Parts: sequence; C-alpha cells; structure tokens
Amino acid sequence: MTHGTSPFEHGVACEVFGIDRSADVGRPWYRFIVCAADPPPVSTNAGYTIDTPYGLEALRRADTIVVTNAGGEHNAALLDALRRAHERGARLMSVCTGAFVLAAAGVLDGRRATTHWMHTEEFRRRYPKVHLDPDVLYVDDGQVLTSAGTAAGIDLALHVVRLDYGAGAANKVARRMVVPPHRDGGQAQFVREPVPDATGDLLAETLAWAGDHLDERIGVEDLAARAAMSPRSFARRFNDITGTTPLQWLLRQRVLLAQRLLETTDLPVDVIAAQSGLGTATNLRLHFQRIVRTTPNAYRRTFREAEGA
Repeated sequence: MTHGTSPFEHGVACEVFGIDRSADVGRPWYRFIVCAADPPPVSTNAGYTIDTPYGLEALRRADTIVVTNAGGEHNAALLDALRRAHERGARLMSVCTGAFVLAAAGVLDGRRATTHWMHTEEFRRRYPKVHLDPDVLYVDDGQVLTSAGTAAGIDLALHVVRLDYGAGAANKVARRMVVPPHRDGGQAQFVREPVPDATGDLLAETLAWAGDHLDERIGVEDLAARAAMSPRSFARRFNDITGTTPLQWLLRQRVLLAQRLLETTDLPVDVIAAQSGLGTATNLRLHFQRIVRTTPNAYRRTFREAEGA
C-alpha cells in the first residue's frame, strides 16, 4: 500500500482474504496483514488515511502479495521487495493499475497481463515487454496474476480462493459478498457498451432456470423462448450483458458444477459428466482441461488432499 491507494481496491483484498472464513471452509483461512510501502498513515485517493504497523519487511515471509492501484511514483524499496519475493517463489497479484507496479519491478516481462482498459496505451508505451491483454477481467500467468479495473479485483481474488480452497469455498465467499462466483467475458464488454440499467426479469429468471437444469439438453432456442425473445435478439442481449455467448456461459456453468461435484462427492467421472450436462467423461475431460487447466481426477485429488491436511 502506497500513498494515493484506492479504498475500494484495498477493500477487495481485505474483504476476500482478511476476514476469517475458517468456519465456512473447515480449514484455516489466510493470515492477512496490510503492509505500507510509504511511512504510515498512508493517504488514500478518497481523502482519508489508513494506518498499519507493518512495513515492507513483512513481505519477506508472505506467500501471496496483493498490490493495489499505483499512486504516483513507484516506491523503489517496494519494487526491490517485490523482485525478491518473486525470486523466492511468492505469488504476486495486482488489482487494476497495480499492474504498473509489477511491471516496474520487471516481474511481468515476457508475461501475459492485464490492467484497466483506460490505461492500455500508457501501459504498452511504458512496458513493451509485457504481453498486455486489455479485454479480459484477469490473467492467471501462474506465479503472477493481474486483474483489470477495480471490481475485476473481486473476480481475481475469488479465482485465487478457488485455486487454494476449491469452487465450494469461492462460492461461499461470493455469496457472503453478494457477487457472482464467476463472471464470463471480459472488460471489453464495459468498454464498448455499459451494462443496461434495466435487465429484464425474464432474462434473470431464464439464467436461474438454466442453472437448475444443467443436466438437460439446453439450446439457445430454449433459452430465448423462456426469455420471450427471438434467438438472435436473445443472443445479442445476452452478449451485451455478460460479454459472452449463451453456449459459452452454459459450458462454464457446467464445468463449475463438475468442480463442485468432484470436490463434494465420490461420484465417478462419467456420472459427473452426465449430471453436469457434459455428456461423456471424454467430453468432461476435454472442457475441464481447457477451462480449469487440469484433469478432473487431478482436481479431485488436490482438493481431497487439502481437506485432509
């Protein structure tokens, strides 16, 4: 945290990682502390200050470091601390223009990353070695993760919880925060057209219905009929609001359901494939590998071992 930090982006990290949710997940939660790179109290861009007893020395022991938005000139001591943390294998993640700090530290060179769409040109000019993707909500490049503007930090933080504790835990955190556990699409949807103010009840009801019937064969025509729209109008409206297609949204919901079933049941993979609407075990493995980047069996083994730890 440096002078000029954003209270919202700082609050995202505090809300997701800083509130003890051990009782919800049945395992010890993150040990979370706020560190100041500038002498505290640190001024925010909203006109008030945040105090903390912790400085950059605390980063020497951190397994995960969250960098919020960049406020003015980058602190040289912070950049050195981030480089050392990266070298020893710590996971680094940024919210919004915090990507500028990671780029200034050199840990994004040669990596894919994102930041707020308003700062795309400046970022590319200053850090040409970074493979910037301005159209996504977040980028997981392994050891280094970056999110797009402001609220996309929630998407990235929930993604990290999903990696560490599983889809069930991420869903519980999202439910407490009253946010979706996963948003499809990217920030490009917000660049080209803001989300309409009046999302029809029929569309919301249609998505809720689809979520309860993922094991059934569902096509765009079925969804459009329930929303009282033509298939073309429904697909266009759906894309305007979610940033993705109805079929891609359905696929992602089915993979998320498969993740929950792998974590919470002993059902065979072929049964999970059927119950999640993916049909066959082969089809489940194909989409699971593409979206989750691992196999169903490896995913189940990881979270079963985590529960037993």
